[in-house]
Amino acid sequence: MNLFSTFRVAILALLLNKMRSFLTVLGIIIGVGSVIAMVAIGEGAKAEVQRAFDKMGTNLLVIRSGSAQTSGVRGGAGSQPTLLWTDVDAIRKETLYVTKVSPSLRQNVQILGEGKNWTTSAEGTTPEYFEIRNWTFQYGGPFNEQDVTTKAKVAVLGGTVVDNLFGNAADAVGSTVRLNNVPFEVIGVLSRKGQAATGQDADDVVMVPAGTFAAKVQGGLRQYLGGSIYVGAATPEDTRKAQAEITTLLRARHKLRDDEPDDFTVSSLAEAASARQEGTETMTRLLAGIALVSLLVGGIGIMNIMLVSVTERTREIGLRMAIGARPGDILIQFVIEAVVLASVGGLLGVGLGFGVATYLSSEFGWATKIDPQIVALALGSSALVGVGFGLYPAHKASRLDPIQALRYE
Repeated sequence: MNLFSTFRVAILALLLNKMRSFLTVLGIIIGVGSVIAMVAIGEGAKAEVQRAFDKMGTNLLVIRSGSAQTSGVRGGAGSQPTLLWTDVDAIRKETLYVTKVSPSLRQNVQILGEGKNWTTSAEGTTPEYFEIRNWTFQYGGPFNEQDVTTKAKVAVLGGTVVDNLFGNAADAVGSTVRLNNVPFEVIGVLSRKGQAATGQDADDVVMVPAGTFAAKVQGGLRQYLGGSIYVGAATPEDTRKAQAEITTLLRARHKLRDDEPDDFTVSSLAEAASARQEGTETMTRLLAGIALVSLLVGGIGIMNIMLVSVTERTREIGLRMAIGARPGDILIQFVIEAVVLASVGGLLGVGLGFGVATYLSSEFGWATKIDPQIVALALGSSALVGVGFGLYPAHKASRLDPIQALRYE
């Protein structure tokens, strides 16, 4: 018998017991479907984490002031002003891996506009901040360096502030709002970023030039910068180098001795993103491992049914061997049956995995991402399961004695 004839005989044998064949592959269907659905959820979660950090800036560093200490109690990063306005220029001019630098001064304020009011976060910064944060505009545009220098009373609004004061974003540009009873002209509306990686509403903000903020909103701290410094590295790969450069520069500028701790902190979002990615990858592996157990159980089911099939078809095997079938032909036939069962189960499992992933995405809003490589791996694994668990029954069938098989009742 050639391979095609053996394959045809194997398929006909499976079709004679359709229900048993379906129940046999059910374990494989559930196993493959579970692998694809679980990995899709894990990959979707990783993509969501990466998307959230991309919104904040893929090569972003945040420098905060030091910690105040009273009676042994430390206030945490930013509680003691230690950063200088001149630090901003020094970082811009004296580092190799930094391309953009911007101060960020924050304070909660009451904003008034169109007869309505809203409590939001006011932020004083420079035009470079929008480039560092990859923040575009829905309407209007950012303020410029001249606005910062002349302390112009202009403002840029986030989407949440616009919703609560104006309703329509287009109506906001050109209007006047008041911060601490100081009038500001709205020149731009920011594109929505949604929820930040920290869980805060990134769109609940109003931004004004840093000089104006220090003079009209916060109150100046003279040479000290009452906030943070946002830094954009040349590339995401240069973030660590930029972090080391900034640390060395600021320690020298603040005249810190070797045995003194830093009076500032330099945080990298890349590190936070990496930590979260590792967490989601671990969860994905765990879910995939659980799903693979289902695939293993499905393989055991195939072996069990194939052993039953060998017993039921003992006379058939003896008859085929009596008229010239070789042990290798019998072996190949039963291996093909096992592989066909596993492969069909794998294909149906792929469909189930796609269906479950789509349902979870639409019903619960879970982010899912189907990886073609995982689909190919799941199909390949199901075929290998068929070979692995079908080989023993096939070997047992091929070793039957033709005379004893023909006598089998």
